[in-house]
Amino acid sequence: MTGRRRFNCVSHAAELKMGEQSYREVLAQSKGRVLPDNHPLAQMVNRVLQRLIPQVDIVGADWRVHVIVDDGNANAFVLPGGKVFVYTGILPICQDEDGLAAVLGHEIAHVVARHPAERMSNSFLTLGTVFLISLLFDVSGNLSSMLVNLMWSLPNSRTQEAEADNIGLMMMAKACFNPEAAVRLWRRMQEQEKAAPPQFMSTHPSSYNREEAIRGW
Repeated sequence: MTGRRRFNCVSHAAELKMGEQSYREVLAQSKGRVLPDNHPLAQMVNRVLQRLIPQVDIVGADWRVHVIVDDGNANAFVLPGGKVFVYTGILPICQDEDGLAAVLGHEIAHVVARHPAERMSNSFLTLGTVFLISLLFDVSGNLSSMLVNLMWSLPNSRTQEAEADNIGLMMMAKACFNPEAAVRLWRRMQEQEKAAPPQFMSTHPSSYNREEAIRGW
């Protein structure tokens, strides 16, 4: 959808297996805090999801929504295979279904672009690079790891996040949600941030830069 070239050596089947394992782990960790499917918040998330799903083609997806009660956790994610997790702490920041569509579109986009498989593939490269640097220059593995992280892993992670923003924006627009809500969402995210690290040390672009990029798109 964006034309970006990337390295990926992990099969789709392996990615789905990884997603299923993560799914069981998250459910176990969230036991007793998952809202029932008939709860109004779960129904709202599912309603938004059902409008977004037709805009993408994810092979082997078994879509299921889980809303986890944790008002201090402003987070959501989608696992390979279509398992959706939304923490209640992010819903006030979303404010409405358009804002929620921006969040879910972004998280679904990670699966559309196969970012989990790409991250696993890159980890193979980074481990080899760290070992090679340590061997050639006789430096500690910690120093090599830090250099590779700053020069390769973190920039690549930020690229994936920006790509997910772009794809998610297209998805929510095609589903007839208001894409301008994504700009307002990241403005509210910026207001919620406390002592965020500089962008070059983060896995994500800053909320301000994301807001400006989305405004441009």
